[in-house]
Amino acid sequence: MFKKYLVALLAGLMFAAGLVISGMTQPAKVMAFLNVGGIVDPGSFGAWDASLAFVMGGALCVTLVAFAITTRPGNKPWLAPSFQLPTRRDIDARLLFGAALFGIGWGLAGYCPGPALASLLTGGKDIVIFIAALAVGMWAARRFSH
Repeated sequence: MFKKYLVALLAGLMFAAGLVISGMTQPAKVMAFLNVGGIVDPGSFGAWDASLAFVMGGALCVTLVAFAITTRPGNKPWLAPSFQLPTRRDIDARLLFGAALFGIGWGLAGYCPGPALASLLTGGKDIVIFIAALAVGMWAARRFSH
């Protein structure tokens, strides 16, 4: 059981370090990346910062390789009895609504849950307010979605 917690700790530290080093914990950088209007007209919208596309592309490459290796027949996880993979593949209204809310929140605040949690130790009041609002939003979604 200790190994499982140690691996979770190391993975969390590596994830947080990657977020900080890449700039994902800087709301201004995230909003500059999400500012796709800057691609067409930087004078009106401000410059688009494409650097975070490399972060997301790198994560996608690692995930593709990891899934290709781990989901081969006969492979089992080291610290769990089985892999916990999603089974649903449909796109429904709930998924679209949740994705839209997530995107709106990310675009307005420049934070999403992972970078927000990684920013807790270095951030100011804005991050504490964001985390509190995130917790309330998660509670409300669970409370009212069933």
